[in-house]
Amino acid sequence: MKKFLFAGILLWAAAVKAQQAPVMKLVACEGKAQGTYYIVKYLCADTTSLQPRIDSIFGVIDQSLSLYKPGSVINRFNETGEVQMDEHMQAVVKKALFTYKATKGLFDITVEPLVYLWGFGVHKPSFKGVPPPDSIKAAMAFIGSRYLRIKGNHLYAVRKGVQIDCNGIAQGYTVDVLGRFLASQGIENYLVDVGGELCAKGHNHQHKVWSVGIERPSPGDTAYEPVQGLVRLPDKGIATSGNYRRFFDQGRTRFAHTIHPLTGVALHNNIISVTVIAKDCFTADAFDNPLILMGVEKGLTYIAQHPAYGLEAIYIYKDKDGTIKEAFSKGFKQYMEF
Repeated sequence: MKKFLFAGILLWAAAVKAQQAPVMKLVACEGKAQGTYYIVKYLCADTTSLQPRIDSIFGVIDQSLSLYKPGSVINRFNETGEVQMDEHMQAVVKKALFTYKATKGLFDITVEPLVYLWGFGVHKPSFKGVPPPDSIKAAMAFIGSRYLRIKGNHLYAVRKGVQIDCNGIAQGYTVDVLGRFLASQGIENYLVDVGGELCAKGHNHQHKVWSVGIERPSPGDTAYEPVQGLVRLPDKGIATSGNYRRFFDQGRTRFAHTIHPLTGVALHNNIISVTVIAKDCFTADAFDNPLILMGVEKGLTYIAQHPAYGLEAIYIYKDKDGTIKEAFSKGFKQYMEF
């Protein structure tokens, strides 16, 4: 009799708890920022939109890292060669210098002069297309994060004329900042997407791990007519670098906006895209450009040889006969929903 009574009490307590538990609803905020779109989804009992505060966060980060914002912290550095960094620029520059060393210079925020020359910057050069070799050679004299120094929150260049561009990492950083903001509001389940760079936490409204779509080639494809593939993000970040976002074609060659900082030349290899999963979007975004510059074989070898970075990746590329193929790092398939 006591066992039945005890079981009844447990059932009653569970029922009361279920009644007291708030009903979680899916809330979505959408807008434009950092030259692209953003979508923030989260589960919350309070459906009051957080969009004004989300927009405010974008505004603060832009005032720090946007080359399009007059008077931003990064623009003040590029004008004078030194600046007192705020918390956002400090975090991004430190991560950039770490990645610069980790990739032996393949990630380098001092590429701003080259970004300008290739026509992917805020201002456009007087010519269009591939820059003259002498212009690239002249710009290379100012390329190299070895010219940057940090002392406290002070950033300065030891070579006059060095300028920085953090666009290759700022979106991933912003994604994680937004994720931390949601967590500070007591939100445990969310998905943040800023221009295709994403982070996820917890589960969606269907009580499943958040899934996001990536473009994958159809079998035997030669024209790259992609089909949608799904990737599960169990508390991870994901970022993609490719030759299909910002590019120009000259002759039969496509030049993408990713600049090789050791040669000064824009990306023009056989890789269509590389998608990177990491512990956070900041890390995934930092490594996607170096991995696409490495190429498929070297990139996958790099991931295998540096397990401490926690990277997994999928490459979409053109084989020698023009067939579109894909290659995975060892652990990437565990995230795929085929």
